[in-house]
Amino acid sequence: MKRLHRQLKKYGILTLVTIVLVLSSVIPLRVAIAYHQTPQPQAILVLGGGENREEFAAQFAKFHPALKIWVSSGRHPDKSRAIFQAAGIADSRVYLDYRATDTVTNFTTLVGVFQQQQIQHIFLITSDFHMPRAKAIATLILGSQGIAFTPRAIPSKQTQESLLHIIRDIARSLLWIVTGHTGDSFEPTLVYPPHASRSIHSR
Repeated sequence: MKRLHRQLKKYGILTLVTIVLVLSSVIPLRVAIAYHQTPQPQAILVLGGGENREEFAAQFAKFHPALKIWVSSGRHPDKSRAIFQAAGIADSRVYLDYRATDTVTNFTTLVGVFQQQQIQHIFLITSDFHMPRAKAIATLILGSQGIAFTPRAIPSKQTQESLLHIIRDIARSLLWIVTGHTGDSFEPTLVYPPHASRSIHSR
């Protein structure tokens, strides 16, 4: 029994190492192809959860009038839409998605949407202290699906997140690539496309 356990552990480690090695070669290639085919971003993704992110995105979007904007788990839809409307951004450009419960699910809940929309390159907007973790996750989750990103960090006075925090979410991202699960759960229904109902239950 102990010998079997050791063998299973050994093969488990070898399988994990193999997966990491394969991904480390495949993801850069897929990202390079995406950049080559689509050098300019086709959409804007805003990660909710921080102050001024939607305000920054609204001003940023004014310089990119052809791009749709996805806000992942940001403010209450009434407040979020008001921010974009005040900046002169049409409701038809703004998609509010409340399925994500953390940074990993910010990406896993929307990567399929981007694929359906044939989006290969996005602007990624979040706070500067949050950007290193967001970039690590985006590289794995978006990159594994052939989607490139261009980061736009919002200056803040907050301390950068810990390396342990980043490593934890890298592991969760790898888990999602292999199994389709992130180790967390999310609400499957809280999506507010343009002109949708603005009522929302407290989260």
